Amino acid sequence: MKITGTFLDEISHDIPHQNWGRAEWDADFSHMKAVGIDTVFLIRSGFQRWLTYPSVVLMQEEQCYEPPVDLVKMFLELSDKHNMSFYFGLYDSGKYWWKGEFQKEVDLNRKVIDEVWKKYGHHKSFKGWYLTQEVSGRTRKVAGLYAQLGKHCKEISGNLPTFISPWIDGKKAVMSASSTISKQDGITVKEHEEAWNEIFDAIHQSVDAVAFQDGHVEFYELPAFFEINKKLADKYGMECWTNAESFDRDMPIKFLPIKFEKLRLKLEAARKAGYDKAITFEFSHFMSPQSAYLQAGHLYDRYKEYIKMI
Repeated sequence: MKITGTFLDEISHDIPHQNWGRAEWDADFSHMKAVGIDTVFLIRSGFQRWLTYPSVVLMQEEQCYEPPVDLVKMFLELSDKHNMSFYFGLYDSGKYWWKGEFQKEVDLNRKVIDEVWKKYGHHKSFKGWYLTQEVSGRTRKVAGLYAQLGKHCKEISGNLPTFISPWIDGKKAVMSASSTISKQDGITVKEHEEAWNEIFDAIHQSVDAVAFQDGHVEFYELPAFFEINKKLADKYGMECWTNAESFDRDMPIKFLPIKFEKLRLKLEAARKAGYDKAITFEFSHFMSPQSAYLQAGHLYDRYKEYIKMI
């Protein structure tokens, strides 16, 4: 199971910034391409007051800071250059939908979608949309947000595809600020199936693919959850991807590049479940030979050895 897509993590909650410029990003796109990555996903275009591009909408309505570099423009130009597909990640207010005010999040993002498509939609690499709000099955009210935003993205862009990357509320689903790496109880497979059957029923006409994050359940639990994910995606005509996390959730230091054996195990579980695509969060910090983490370059080497064997 080859990884063919990666998130671009420029507006992060909990991953240190690498302070790269255009030259470093250009080199990283080359490293991605060398191992078969053909698609990049902007994880979010903004979070709270921090932005990846100079959004007039968000600077006026949310008093966001004007960024010194238009990263969306740069990523699209690099995607054009390296013949890669780019998916735009929406804005995360960090407050409205977190407080259950889903419609405010929707209304604000509608304006962002309109602004972005007008500004960047001409790029040949602009191939889709990522609905950036991440939830588990225990947040079922988000279905309306996904349905509305996915519909608007598709209508304005000539039906370009949309996808989501939710998480499974397993035992390792703890906040990054927590001093622990696991909790006592996680969602059962049955509860997960019931929740996502309900959500998929509400969103399948607006969302084309789902890429569940694979790091929140124990490794031995992956086959059961992966089987349910694929069954539900097939039922509703959605593509089933895996978001193969390339960082380790099993260590008290949050977060470091994952041990290759673990990444391989997760990719093999997705392959056996018949998944359509593997993407990762995320190449530049945790797999790139030029990452600030020395271990990432070694993971890159081990991954190259792996894909030569398959």
